[in-house]
Amino acid sequence: MLELPLSRRELLTRSGGSFGAAALTWWLGQDLHAASAPDLNGGLHHRAKAKRVVQLFMNGGASPMDTFDYKPELKRLHGQKLGPKEKPEGFTGAVGAVMQSPFEFKQHGECGQWVSSVFPHQAQIVDDLAFLMAMTTKTNVHGPASYMMNTGFMLPGFPCLGAWISYALGNLADNLPTFVVLPDTRGLPYNQKGNFSCGFLPAKHQGTLVNATSKTPIPDLFADPQYQFAQGKADKATFALLQQFNRQHATTRPDDSRLEARIAAGELAAKMQLSAPEAFDLSRETKETHAAYGLDQKETEDFGRRALLARRLLERGTRFVQVWSGPQGAVNNWDNHGNIKTELPAIARSADQPIAALFRDLKARGLLEDTLVIWTTEFGRTPFAQGSEGRDHNRGTFVTWLGGAGVKAGTSYGKSDDLAYQTAENKTYCYDLHATILHLLGIDHTRLTFRTAGIDRRLTDVHGHVVHDILA
Repeated sequence: MLELPLSRRELLTRSGGSFGAAALTWWLGQDLHAASAPDLNGGLHHRAKAKRVVQLFMNGGASPMDTFDYKPELKRLHGQKLGPKEKPEGFTGAVGAVMQSPFEFKQHGECGQWVSSVFPHQAQIVDDLAFLMAMTTKTNVHGPASYMMNTGFMLPGFPCLGAWISYALGNLADNLPTFVVLPDTRGLPYNQKGNFSCGFLPAKHQGTLVNATSKTPIPDLFADPQYQFAQGKADKATFALLQQFNRQHATTRPDDSRLEARIAAGELAAKMQLSAPEAFDLSRETKETHAAYGLDQKETEDFGRRALLARRLLERGTRFVQVWSGPQGAVNNWDNHGNIKTELPAIARSADQPIAALFRDLKARGLLEDTLVIWTTEFGRTPFAQGSEGRDHNRGTFVTWLGGAGVKAGTSYGKSDDLAYQTAENKTYCYDLHATILHLLGIDHTRLTFRTAGIDRRLTDVHGHVVHDILA
């Protein structure tokens, strides 16, 4: 190993004891801590119901009145001009006439939840879910709305939910990332990587992007096969030398979390050389599992692959997985401006079966007992037509559902107005959703803070309440 000149700081550090003694002290400390720590089930401030989370994000603004929020008044008032006379801020076109849903709705399960025909598979699991029927947000614009649903703020630069959870609770396994993002293979969502940012939190808490369809889901984990001289022992020696350089550099810059994150990422990458190939190898699953997730169908294969990978990561110790449906842009997502009849069924079909399969799979494996599943989007859509058969952006009301650990199954909270244009009862913001998620993880959202620029920041800003009505 190449010996580097010692800085004064490193000389003083080494004079206190050998590296071996320091490592032994750390390992013993970990054992003592584990033996003496109270049984919080992963919680920070109180006993947790959930240890891990999978968030399913429908990018573009899923239409509530065409999915989960049945509104018979739309049929009665179809064609009438009842909307605002002037185009509201954030709308992309003139406000048209009231438009009924073109999809058939039925009540499902013992709870009687209304679900449209675009979600035949999720309709079968409604008795296990809790619905927030009056979600609302502060903007009709994709970028700020997506930031708000992910970070609690409409501006960039703030940590997302996954980063806050990583910061609060740390990892469940040391050989896989704590926070993994599985974006749509057709592209990243609005705001690109800003939705997965660690913001002002230490850099190691940012989301790890995984390309589920690539032969190398995490790039540069292994040396390129064409460079045989960089394989095996040479690869390990190179890694060790780089880590040595990085650590010496870091001793003179203790406040630079980016370098600290780079060192941690290198250590994790070394462990993932052993764990990742097995975790990402979907061929280890049965044909029945592949079929259940829709991997044998062109329409569902992409989302199904990522949903299955999410389950494999969760059961191997990843704490937070985010699965995105739809890239940014005007097509192939939930932003159905042109024609709700043709655009919504296609994107809904791509995700519906895999989502239901993921939920059932978690339940069958006993993982649902301490895993929280969340389905959401950044805002809703107008009950008024855009053009002839499209729907415009609408921040007024939309739907989110939760299921799994600590959730009261077969319930709903809140209500929108008769047109699903605005909330009517028990409105909930992202602050309330985030507070509830943190509560299930054993975290008091008012006490999870990080001081930056002289302010104690938190995920829920100065807002938020736990929605106890949907908790078991």
